[in-house]
Amino acid sequence: MFGGLVLLLVVVAGAGYYWLHSALPQIDGTISLAGPHAAIDIIRDENGVPTIKASNDADAAFALGFVHAQERLFQMDLQRRLATGQLSEVIGPATLDTDRQMREFGFRKDAVSDLEHMSPEFRAVLQAYAAGVNAFIDNRPGALPVEFYALRYRPAHWEPTDTLAFAKLMSLELSGNYRRELLRARLATKLSAAQIKQLFPDYPIDGPIALGKLSALYDALPLDRMLASLPPNVGPTPASNNWVVDGKHSATGKPLLANDPHLGFSAPGTWYLARIEIPGLSIVGGTLPGAPVVVLGHNQRIAWGYTTTNADVEDLFIEKVDPADPTHYLTPDGSRPFDTRTETIAVRGQSPVTVVLRSTRHGPVISDASKSIGEITQSSEVIALSATFIGDDDTSAEAQWRLSKATDWASFTAALKLWDAPEQNMVYADIDGNIGFYAPARVPIRRNGDGLIPVPGWTGEYDWTGFIPFESLPHAFNPESGHIATANNKVVPDSYPYLITKEWELPFRAEEIEDGLAKTPEQSIEASTRIMRNDVSLTAKRLLPLMLKTPPASERARQAQQLLSTWDDRMRADRPEPLIFTAWLRELNRRIYADELGELFPQYWDANPLFIESVLTKFPAWCDNVNTPEVETCDQQVSSSLEATLDELSHSYGNDMTTWHWGAPHVALFAHSLFSRIPVLRDIFDLKIEVDGGNDTVNATVSSLASLTSPYTAVHGAGLRAIYDLDDLDRSVFMIAPGESGHRISPHYSDLLQRWHNFEWMRLPSGIRGGHTLHVVPQ
Repeated sequence: MFGGLVLLLVVVAGAGYYWLHSALPQIDGTISLAGPHAAIDIIRDENGVPTIKASNDADAAFALGFVHAQERLFQMDLQRRLATGQLSEVIGPATLDTDRQMREFGFRKDAVSDLEHMSPEFRAVLQAYAAGVNAFIDNRPGALPVEFYALRYRPAHWEPTDTLAFAKLMSLELSGNYRRELLRARLATKLSAAQIKQLFPDYPIDGPIALGKLSALYDALPLDRMLASLPPNVGPTPASNNWVVDGKHSATGKPLLANDPHLGFSAPGTWYLARIEIPGLSIVGGTLPGAPVVVLGHNQRIAWGYTTTNADVEDLFIEKVDPADPTHYLTPDGSRPFDTRTETIAVRGQSPVTVVLRSTRHGPVISDASKSIGEITQSSEVIALSATFIGDDDTSAEAQWRLSKATDWASFTAALKLWDAPEQNMVYADIDGNIGFYAPARVPIRRNGDGLIPVPGWTGEYDWTGFIPFESLPHAFNPESGHIATANNKVVPDSYPYLITKEWELPFRAEEIEDGLAKTPEQSIEASTRIMRNDVSLTAKRLLPLMLKTPPASERARQAQQLLSTWDDRMRADRPEPLIFTAWLRELNRRIYADELGELFPQYWDANPLFIESVLTKFPAWCDNVNTPEVETCDQQVSSSLEATLDELSHSYGNDMTTWHWGAPHVALFAHSLFSRIPVLRDIFDLKIEVDGGNDTVNATVSSLASLTSPYTAVHGAGLRAIYDLDDLDRSVFMIAPGESGHRISPHYSDLLQRWHNFEWMRLPSGIRGGHTLHVVPQ
């Protein structure tokens, strides 16, 4: 009997494995599908990277949609549900607030209008891509990805508007100013203007009068509820690098371009590598499942790479509801009715939820998401969001498609004129030896103000009056320096006549890149790889001399300070110093301003190096704990925070600090979007690996120091790395993490993770032969 039970279990397990295995993509043989105009070959190499050989743009898009769906269908479906506010339909009430907020943004309705502004050629590409996705859904030979069975639903057909809504979601994720506007407004109800100016060192408000005028208005707004209801994964952790050198600064005599865009880690990853070949055009690089374009890469003549500019393209406007008629709001020209629509959100396991969505002349009302329908009618003020990616004429997706087909600087910049959002620092190189830079986008010109705090909308004094002209946006072509590098840092001088943002990222990574370029004046793939691997922390270089001035309070503190005093500031996974320093700085931040910020502290808690430096050198009043009768000094806080840090680390890793190492907690976590929340399954689907680097290094492996459970886990970084050799583009190198496939049972789910960790490379040359070939023939 026992033997029979064992046999039954073996049979069930085998059947389960066979069933899961049937979800893997067909990669060999011939398949007949409705949609393409001519035969297509999809050739996969040993890493699972496809080369698509098609006879025209539409068939290439069809094949890319088919391949994306083969490998990443659940990821694609989850992304479009997030973009269009339909997560609760399959997940339940836990995502209802997110769905309400996304419905307010209105990406789904705007995508319908955006489609009408695309050229017929690009609309055909979008339609062909959707047809390719749907061909897989309708003709798959085996099971769906396992996530669909776990949630018990089937994916609907893909639509061209799903791609455009996804593009808007990416714009939102690469912008985040409106969140910081809300935080500043909330802080203005607790702190003085001087304190806020110190918390945000670049904060430009001049004094108490400006903030005092608005802080009373902020008191009446549901800021806490709004901050709590904001959807996840919207707003950047600024980190990306790119650089380009001309032939005089390259070992080959032709330009070399490097790029490692940083986004959140996930399993599967954000990026999917592919090569697309049609007559006269060969494009290779990183694609985003859900879109029919190569986002970052090269064709046979040019290469390009992005970092986020962090342009302030979002403003929050406080609108006054007309006291005589709550269906209207006040404008400089009198009362105007809200634009109102009603939508129904399906909620798994519960009755559908009806939401009333309002818009003003400035944009959607985003403060309604945290209210019931009854509360909405009682509001006296609401908050509307103006953002360049919200609207019905965004042609950025077509700009991306056209720039990937560009052959020179003129056609490249011509494509960028269609780019609306988000603003990106785009570096360029071509085989003729030219290099360039452009930061395209609609960047608003404001009548008044600087976009850092919510402002009155009923007066008109802070309205947008237009956008920076394309020709006046930051750009350069063949600069005298012979190179261009960006790392989310300031890209324009103080003399630049327009406001792009007041919130440039710290220049630490840019300084290290420039130093690396100067040390190796003739760049090569190997030299640029060394720059990408740079793990020096300039935060440590600036702050440790100040922190180490405080005498140690114990023998173990003396030992820790001795280690740190001889440290080379490199965030190496195998060393104890990065762990001690990061944990010490984290605790020091808590002790310095948690008392002043109260419940808002977690939203500001980070390394904040410039603020901490200013406290230790200019503003020691922050070191006093306002909740105690004593007056604490900075020396006391520095010393006590080190003792608390050593208590924490000793408890976790033992008393011998020489055996501690940064990589123990600092692992890159590639979390599965669904199963990461489920015990046992997270151990199967999540991927982890110890990594060098930190929040401010060129090799950025960014953690959330505000996390109470995993403050040192790296959740953000370079999921894609690439270096393009314009002397021979086939020598260009790529790497993504963790792999090409979204199927856990696939060998390509995680096969690139260790190579990514080691800064190894793969090449994707033209004319690939062999491997696995799937022939797609039209029905």
